[in-house]
Amino acid sequence: MLEDMSRRLEKIEAHVTHLEHQVEQLNEVVTGQGKLVELLKRRVQRQASVLQTMELENMKAHNVPPPHH
Repeated sequence: MLEDMSRRLEKIEAHVTHLEHQVEQLNEVVTGQGKLVELLKRRVQRQASVLQTMELENMKAHNVPPPHH
């Protein structure tokens, strides 16, 4: 009986070790994805700003003042 419990405990410990390793790997992936998301957000914001500036310039170029100005 003691031998059986010892084997079961070893099996549980092996599973816990495996799960801890998986958690560490997943944490690395999530951390990397978080950094990538932040980078992509900054790029999108920058592109949106450039696009907005281009649209404003385009509107100004096509907004000819009336002849009386």
